[in-house]
Order: sequence, then structure tokens, then C-alpha cells
Amino acid sequence: MARVARGDRAAFAEVFRHFAPRVKAYLVKSGAVPALAEDCMQDVMATVWRKAAQFDPARASLAAWIFTIARNRRIDLLRRERRPEAEDLAWGPQAAPEAAEALALQQDAARLARALSDLPEAQRQVIVQAYFGDLSHAQIAARTGLPLGTIKSRTKLALDRLRHAMGRE
Repeated sequence: MARVARGDRAAFAEVFRHFAPRVKAYLVKSGAVPALAEDCMQDVMATVWRKAAQFDPARASLAAWIFTIARNRRIDLLRRERRPEAEDLAWGPQAAPEAAEALALQQDAARLARALSDLPEAQRQVIVQAYFGDLSHAQIAARTGLPLGTIKSRTKLALDRLRHAMGRE
């Protein structure tokens, strides 16, 4: 990497030949479609070329450094995919729902309220904090003093019960 940092294209070609297929395979295994994985891999390897001087072998291995870049790039792409484009957002007033649709929404809301009230108190509190308080699992664990695993387990159990209750009635 020291040679790559000095602009040695042959050294970078060696790094590219070794890591590019592995990075692409990692991205595909993480859920990216092959074309997106290819683009992302190219971007990762370009970053390796541009930031080679920032690599510190005392902090991490070359593989760990490159795969960290790939992981972060993949997260960036996922965030971009989930963010709606401006033209996809609804503008202006929304049409009022049909009476049947409004009734169905009210009935679903009532079923959900009943299902929430039927949950054990510990599970209900986690769901309320997570979905109505917009807190992460880690934030709930910090607030309650409970282990993160307990919060995740309670959330999963509660969501399973809610799905069952909503599908059953």
C-alpha cells in the first residue's frame, strides 16, 4: 500500500486484482444486485486508490480497511435507495379516502389498539418506545437499564404477537 500511496499503478493493479472480486462477492452476499455490486466495488477500489496514504497497517489489516470501506459504501447506497426522490413524494392535498377505506382503517386501528393492550406490559413498553417514541433498541436499553438483547427479544416477541393478532381477527 505504500507503493500505491506513492501512485504506483502496478501496485494498485495487484491490490485491485486481489480484492475487487472479493469485495464484489461480499456486496452480492450482503444483498446487492450484481450490477449495483459491480458499481459499488468500482467506487470502493477508486476510494482505495485515492486514500491509499490514509491506510495505517498499525490500525488494521489491508483487508479489514478495504472491507470497511465497502461496508460503509453499501450502507450509503442502502440509505440512498430508501430515500424517496422528490418527484415520488405526493404534493398538494390528498384525496379523502373512500368511506369503505376509511372504515377499514378505523377497524384496523381499533384491532391494533386491542392487540397492543393485550401484550404483556414489558413487551408493550418496548413497542411504545420503539414505534411511538421513535427510539432505537440501544436507546431503549439505555433508558430502561435492560440488556440490548432483552430489548430485541421483547420487540420480536411483541411484533410476532401483533402480527398474529392482526391477521387473526
